[in-house]
Amino acid sequence: MRFRPHHTAPLLTTLGLMLGSAAYAQVPLAAATAGDSLSLETTVRSVLDANPAINALQEEVNQAQSRLDETRTYLKPVVDGTASYTRIDPVVKIPLGDATFQLAPANNYDAHVTARYTVLDFGRANAAINAAKSRALTASDQINVTRRDLAYAAAQSYYSILFAREAIRVQDAQLASLRQHQREMEKRVEGGVSTNFDVTTTQVRIAQALDRKIDLQNQLRNQEIQLARLLHRPEGEVTPVRGRFEYSPQSVDVQDALARAATNRPEVKLAKDAEETATAQLRVAEVGNKPTLNLVAQAGGKNGYIVPNLERVRFNTVAGAQLSIPIYDGDRNKYQRATAQSAIKGAQARTQDTQEQVRADVLQAVNNMQTSTARYDNSQVQIGQAADALTRAKARYRYGVGSNLDVLDAETQLAQSRLSRLQSIYNYTLGQYQLRRATGEQIW
Repeated sequence: MRFRPHHTAPLLTTLGLMLGSAAYAQVPLAAATAGDSLSLETTVRSVLDANPAINALQEEVNQAQSRLDETRTYLKPVVDGTASYTRIDPVVKIPLGDATFQLAPANNYDAHVTARYTVLDFGRANAAINAAKSRALTASDQINVTRRDLAYAAAQSYYSILFAREAIRVQDAQLASLRQHQREMEKRVEGGVSTNFDVTTTQVRIAQALDRKIDLQNQLRNQEIQLARLLHRPEGEVTPVRGRFEYSPQSVDVQDALARAATNRPEVKLAKDAEETATAQLRVAEVGNKPTLNLVAQAGGKNGYIVPNLERVRFNTVAGAQLSIPIYDGDRNKYQRATAQSAIKGAQARTQDTQEQVRADVLQAVNNMQTSTARYDNSQVQIGQAADALTRAKARYRYGVGSNLDVLDAETQLAQSRLSRLQSIYNYTLGQYQLRRATGEQIW
């Protein structure tokens, strides 16, 4: 199934074009944002660079890698040195005629180096290494999820600022038109062809338009605060942004998007990481009660040899092997295996749920784009109709066959239609990024 927007007109830069008639002159976006400094790309990168959550997750990756390196040391021999001194008092002496035979010296010295190496553990070390590898990979993949979320939060805040800024410009244009209309009403009152009621009615509409502008200014300020938080800058510092807010229809191959989402979404990767970790942990439990064979070698010097001199320190060596066979552990290993098997089933269920959520995300993004396209097309028609209605209402009022209320209603309808088109473009733009997020596409 493929979705293509019905509207095939050239790209419309809504933030760069003022929509309307003579009262709504077209103004390029650059003229309104000449002092801005952050593009979308720099906004996203600045958010990623400034956020301490990335650094915290990177340290978790470093910790996981260190634990992996520690686990790998289980395959290497262990060498340590030991030195000891023991005082025995009294010492055992055996009289033999005129002589005395002493079994051990009073002062005992022993210094040696011992090497231990596990020759056979039936895969216990390798199982532990694989489990540590899986945990390290999960920590690394978690960074990608966090970076993705921060990048898309930055993009949404960026476009919300552009939207609020342009909506204010549309509202300002309506206010300018209403004020011009008020001046005309005042002249008509002075000429005796209108009443103060028409002026008062116009002032009420101006006040209502000002209320909407105040709401939009509040929305803009809140988005600036949100962006400052993402950039970890003081809330009172306004972070200027620049860019174009374009309506750029695109065709969407839904099946291809679903396939890319199933492959690229980091949540799916994390879910599969959890499965691999649970499987590796089961393997650790399965080999946990296997025998181990260790070799031990020791070399050093000590005194206390009976012949010919107890006090003399002599070089000595020891070599041996140790086989450890678990016999009974109170069913601890049995419960460990049961826990690991349950963890695998839980991870598999979470993977399935994640895949279903990913599919729903893609379909919702496509649906939002379709809806926004339909609303855009409808708003285009509404703008044309509202502009024509305003022209006719002004003409009728000018010739005395229409009311001032008709003009005000037409002014309001035209402004609402323009805001509706702006809203549809904003929603479509966010829908595009929602789809990119849903398919696992990187924007940083």
